[in-house]
Amino acid sequence: MARRIKTADVERLLIDLGHEFSEFEAGEWDPGFRAVQGDTRHVFVFWDGPGEAEQLENITEELRAAGYGVVAPQRAGEGPRHLEVTRP
Repeated sequence: MARRIKTADVERLLIDLGHEFSEFEAGEWDPGFRAVQGDTRHVFVFWDGPGEAEQLENITEELRAAGYGVVAPQRAGEGPRHLEVTRP
């Protein structure tokens, strides 16, 4: 079973790896990542901007290298692509 995980820990790692936060300005998202707490054992990571698939793939590799569990549970028609991050 996955251990507890905090959004702040995932955000800190991604910032340390050179990623920038996405910000909502003038009615749209600036390129970057967003992380939101799903529940105590899941954090969801989104990429806003061009190259979404490539950026999420890079983030997946970086998070896995840091010891996180990462899956991309997205199915067609279910909203924006995202990653589901856990701490095994």
